[in-house]
Amino acid sequence: MPVDPATLRPPAPVGDPAALAERIGAAEATLRNPAAGPNDVATAALAQQAAYRQLGDHPEWDATVLAALPAELQGAVQSHAAARREFRALAGGPAQKMPAWRIVAPAPADQLVAWYHEAEAAYGVPWQVLAAVNLVETGMGRIQGTSTAGAQGPMQFMPSTWAAYGEGDVNDPHQAILGAAHYLQANGAPGDVAGALWHYNHSDHYVRGVQLYAGLIAEHPGAFAGFYDWGVWYWTTQGDLYLPIGYEATESIPVEQYTATAPR
Repeated sequence: MPVDPATLRPPAPVGDPAALAERIGAAEATLRNPAAGPNDVATAALAQQAAYRQLGDHPEWDATVLAALPAELQGAVQSHAAARREFRALAGGPAQKMPAWRIVAPAPADQLVAWYHEAEAAYGVPWQVLAAVNLVETGMGRIQGTSTAGAQGPMQFMPSTWAAYGEGDVNDPHQAILGAAHYLQANGAPGDVAGALWHYNHSDHYVRGVQLYAGLIAEHPGAFAGFYDWGVWYWTTQGDLYLPIGYEATESIPVEQYTATAPR
């Protein structure tokens, strides 16, 4: 019987680089195994995500972790760690208030992939890039809420940009993916994907991070499945907080107020 994704939780952090390497190796082995069942993949994905978030915060562990892993995994591990560090730098620092978000289950994975491919066929933007943008912006649609800058929907469009490049409902994942591909094409993709991504978010950290995730998706078939099952984390002054499906906040409250009552 499939596990309800709302009940899944990531494992607790490990205490040393050897244990982290073991966790990464086990998670990657499952995600790269075509015979792995959906429950095993979902569990491995959360372990993988938690591990790479922890590695991202401990660059001094890199050499030990890499030395303990097979050579064929080392490139992917380095890419994951580099991407995590790019997005940490992009954030600028931990948040003092919780987001006014609602966390929901994303659209089915096969449906998302079909929409990415449809958008690639229409606009030439590699589907892996669209998937990576979707992942970075809203966890593939898990995050529902308007950003502090006013961006909306699963691909996070400003209203004026959506009016120019989108059609229909900005909150509809199908329409949002097509709109994102249209916008990226208008700004240089597929010939200049990096330049197009910079227009999406004016940050070199964002550009590099999205490209690293897109490269990982292109590397092996199991990478997308892992990313699809990643959960939503929020970097706060109280540390990394996991926001499960069912989290809902209509207003932004201090982190300390949330952690005083939230299950950990």
